[in-house]
This record gives sequence, C-alpha cells and structure tokens, in this order.
Amino acid sequence: MVRKFSSVFLIGKFQSEDGTETVLDLARFLRERGIEPWIEQGTAGGIGKAADDFVTATYEEIADKVNLAVVVGGDGTLLNAARRLGERAVPLVGVNLGRLGFLTDLARADARQQLGEILDGRYHAESRFMLDAEVTRGGSRIFRTLALNDVVVNRGKLGRMIELELMVDNEFVYNLRSDGMIVATPTGSTAYALAANGPILHPGVGGIALVPLCPQALTARPITLPDTCRIELVIMPPHDARIHFDGVTYCDVRAGDQLRIVRSALELRLLHPEGYGYFAMLREKLHWSAAVLRP
Repeated sequence: MVRKFSSVFLIGKFQSEDGTETVLDLARFLRERGIEPWIEQGTAGGIGKAADDFVTATYEEIADKVNLAVVVGGDGTLLNAARRLGERAVPLVGVNLGRLGFLTDLARADARQQLGEILDGRYHAESRFMLDAEVTRGGSRIFRTLALNDVVVNRGKLGRMIELELMVDNEFVYNLRSDGMIVATPTGSTAYALAANGPILHPGVGGIALVPLCPQALTARPITLPDTCRIELVIMPPHDARIHFDGVTYCDVRAGDQLRIVRSALELRLLHPEGYGYFAMLREKLHWSAAVLRP
C-alpha cells in the first residue's frame, strides 16, 4: 500500500557547505509541495540562521508528528537516526554525502527528483531488522541499546588480545583469544564485518554473522547463525574490554561482564528510489565487474 507523507523530518551531520545547502534545498522543495518540513535541532544548529525559516525539533519532540525522515550525510548519520527513531517506526530515506553509502542511496544531484518520486509513491520499501543488546554485571543490567549494523567487542585500550566465551542458545561454542568479535546483521555485513573477511548477507536473509577479529586460532572462522538465536559473550579474566554499538555509542566492560544479543522486535523501514537493486548497489560500491587496469 502506498503511504502518503504529510510531514518530513530532515536530519544531517556534515562538515561542508554541500550538506547545509542540501538540507535547506530539500526543506524549500518540501514546502513548495505543500509538505511541512521539520529540521532536527542539532542539524539546525549546524546550519545557523538560515534554518530559522523552518520549524526545528528534537528527536523526542517529533513523536508522531512526522511520517518520513530524510537523512543527509553518510551511512553513519543514517545509522544514528535509525537508532533514535527505531521505536517510532518512521521510514527513512538517505541522501549520500559520504563515501560508500550502502544505506544512503539518493545522489545529492538527484535528491529533489528522487525524493519527489518517493513522495508520489514511486519507491521500493524494505525492512531491516535490528539487534537488541544488553550488558549485565553480576546479574544486573548496566547497559542496553539497539544496533542496526553491528555490535563489536574489542580490546579497548589494551595492546594485547582479550579472551571471550561464546554461548549460543545456552550451548557453549568456544573460548576465543582475539582482538574481539563482530556480531553483524545483514545490514552490517557490508560494514566492519566485511573488512574483517566476514560474509555478505543479503538483507532478506534471517541471519546474524559472528566474525572474529584477528583470532589466535586459525580455525576460528566467521559463522552465520539464525536470527532466532540468543548470543552471549562473556569477557574472561583478567582483561577488560569495550563494546561498540553501530560505532555510535560504546560501553566499557570488566572481566566477568556478559553481553546478550537477540533480534529486536523493532525494524527499520528504508525507502529506496524506483529502480533500486541490491546487487546493482553492491556492484557500484564494491566495484564488481570493473575493468582490470593492465600496465
């Protein structure tokens, strides 16, 4: 069913005039179409006085006031927005100002046209599942958050390996000495996990990838689990560690702390322009089928 969009939330994080102008241009474009644009408060602060012509609001204030969010920036900006809007089920559209842009697939030069098509109901919609991550210490919760891309346990400030105990559905898997572990969704499989030689998971796959970081055992290989699994990682003595969530926030943990990860009941809804194809995107971003340069 085609959804009608009556109010749009504009979000951006940028260091250049291109980002400022893109947000303002899209705000004017929306107003021309009779749609009320809301600019995220932090974004408006970065723009300055030019944002005074539009309504600004925090993530908390928009609540049910908007039914579409447009993110201007890179994948990291969209990840942060997805985490902040996860409970509100607001669909997201990404305008790419970053480098690769696996999630932000509208080109800046075509943003007006492609956003207009989406507003007219000509779009491809898909859902991406998220992870619910919880850290406990002595049986008590000390941290909980969502992750769209990945949860990464690493050695923090240590210059040596850490040891982790891995349990899946209460079954012992192994003890791992390594620099850490990446727990990635299909969305995150093309991020840090890919750089660590993890598998690419199609967004339609109900799987979670476990990718060891520089394991001491050469037989410790990436593995894909069903997304119905309960994953537990225990930080083994004597070293402490750090856990990162989507590269946006982190939690410092001690030996003995336990990380529990399950699929969240919440999902991110992404809207892509017509003609979007997952494999076409991979070909472009990863340079598949590119001509080989010969000397």
